[in-house]
Amino acid sequence: MSSTDFQPPPPNIATNELVERCLGGDQDAWAQIVRLHWRKVFNLAYKFVGRHDEAEDLTQDIFLRIFKALHTFDRRANFQTWLVSISRNLCIDHYRSFRKERETMARDVDASTLTPSSRERGPDRQLEQADVRQLVRTALAELAPALREAVMLRDLQEFSYLEIAERLKLPEGTVKSRINRGRLELARQITRLQAQKPGPRAAHPGGIE
Repeated sequence: MSSTDFQPPPPNIATNELVERCLGGDQDAWAQIVRLHWRKVFNLAYKFVGRHDEAEDLTQDIFLRIFKALHTFDRRANFQTWLVSISRNLCIDHYRSFRKERETMARDVDASTLTPSSRERGPDRQLEQADVRQLVRTALAELAPALREAVMLRDLQEFSYLEIAERLKLPEGTVKSRINRGRLELARQITRLQAQKPGPRAAHPGGIE
């Protein structure tokens, strides 16, 4: 039989075989699937996040979810179509989650001052804002150094984006991205710290603690 008589199996049949091997615990088969489809998933993720590093992280998350859902794949369907559909839905979920976090940040924390937006200045309010400032300082300490520096330069020291870019020797777009990521992470840390904060203690009998 000549080499021209050989016909490779249709792509979907070959992929189905890889899927079966994956489900049987063959890690090499999963690695092949990832190699075959990584670029397509990455390009889709990049369209949603617009940053190479974030797109890589999102792509890894997507493949992890696909691996966990592999047993649900209908072998009669086209694997790539199934994979892209799941990937697109996960990208949309990621985008919605990011947008919700950004809205929460804007609502709970005034990014220009890192304090709650309010014009009230009574004694109780001043005490509350002092607590918030301490909370923000603690949350800032939890940020990665690069994100903390970008947020502090912009929101505390009030440098312009251009000034920060020149100071850090980074493109202005990178600076804006770091600030946005830093603000979102700051909001997450504040939420975490607030959840850990104990409630008010009961007063000691006689009014003395």
